[in-house]
Amino acid sequence: MTFINQLSAAWEKNHSLLCVGLDPDVKQFPAELAGQSDAIYNFCKAIVDATADVACSFKPQIAYFAALRAEDQLEAICSYIKNQYPQIPIILDAKRGDIGATAEQYAREAFERYGAHAVTVNPYMGFDSVAPYLEWKDRGAIVLCRTSNAGGSDLQFLDVGGKPLYQHVAHLVADKWNLNGQCALVVGATFPNEIAQVRALIGEMPLLIPGVGAQGGDVEATVRAGRTANGKGMMINSSRAILYAKPLGEENYAQAARRVAVATRDAINSVS
Repeated sequence: MTFINQLSAAWEKNHSLLCVGLDPDVKQFPAELAGQSDAIYNFCKAIVDATADVACSFKPQIAYFAALRAEDQLEAICSYIKNQYPQIPIILDAKRGDIGATAEQYAREAFERYGAHAVTVNPYMGFDSVAPYLEWKDRGAIVLCRTSNAGGSDLQFLDVGGKPLYQHVAHLVADKWNLNGQCALVVGATFPNEIAQVRALIGEMPLLIPGVGAQGGDVEATVRAGRTANGKGMMINSSRAILYAKPLGEENYAQAARRVAVATRDAINSVS
């Protein structure tokens, strides 16, 4: 099954546009995980188990694993998701961008080592740096377009032939780079006007939308700007707000994460 087909099936089965980000910050882990050699895996596993039925995708951020030499735990959690929840696509958030020969190795890392269904990539070095990911015809390449951070405007609004650079990127990906129909774009929830403009340019192509939750993106504005004609077309990511939700009453950290994930999924779905 291709990435897009798997994502479409997850949208339908879980009635969800919520992407759960896996950004394991050990400084914020519950005390019960202290001292465990596989604490990162155990934390992520509990989050995955608690949210798999309300998510359309999981997005592990590679830096949180690599910085602690925990790539083996990233491999393990990706394998766990694929085995236990094969209907949920894994998006490796790596934002890779390098010359073609190196990109070939990054593609192997994402798709062979971690078994990801899609990977985030940086378009700054042009098509030949993205092309190696497209050799994997059933996998997704999710290209940075209009990012959620404030500094993104330093480059993404530069004028390119009368339009901002992020719109030029959207045109390139939609019209020239999407060779297998498996591409998507990253557009931040903190900029709903730009989400709407990108959606108008790219048609039905999916959007990975970070920035709700801890970054303050507005759910209603995001959904109205980014949804396709069938009310889908988005992976709206929330990471910290779900992962580190404060437990209420007798909840543990995974139950708290589930409560926030369900509330976020329902808030997304409530937009008419």
